[in-house]
Amino acid sequence: MPENLYILSDHSSKEDKYRNLIAQIDALISGEPDKIANLANVAAALKQTFGFFWVGFYLVKDGMLVLGPFQGPIACTRIEYGRGVCGTAWKEQKTIIVPDVSQFAGHIACSSESKSEIVVPMTSSGEITGVLDVDSNRLNDFDETDAVFLEKIVGKLKIES
Repeated sequence: MPENLYILSDHSSKEDKYRNLIAQIDALISGEPDKIANLANVAAALKQTFGFFWVGFYLVKDGMLVLGPFQGPIACTRIEYGRGVCGTAWKEQKTIIVPDVSQFAGHIACSSESKSEIVVPMTSSGEITGVLDVDSNRLNDFDETDAVFLEKIVGKLKIES
């Protein structure tokens, strides 16, 4: 298992940074069966590579999304089905990009510093088992490139409910 993350320079494209990171994530999670360890390392790798404000996972437990491994300031502990961006992504079973969280009806403000967000559902056997939630302290910080690569990363994580 690698002990250091190799991060491309700020002059590299977002796509190149994701490609480089995915190869390292493969090495981080290869052979490690513990889901919490893998989620923790993936959250740390994403935060370290991109400097996102908050990166973390919510896992489906007893009909709610419950806070899992994350990097960043303290966060909401439980999110109801269909509430906020995370609960909506769970309900709609699709990635949601929010350029300005203040414009998202029902947004749950865990931090007033969060300005934009992307949430990617995690599935196992066709069921949503959790979500990857990434927040930025800048408006309109996420795009289709983030969606494509974060979906690839989430697809590598086998999380049973």
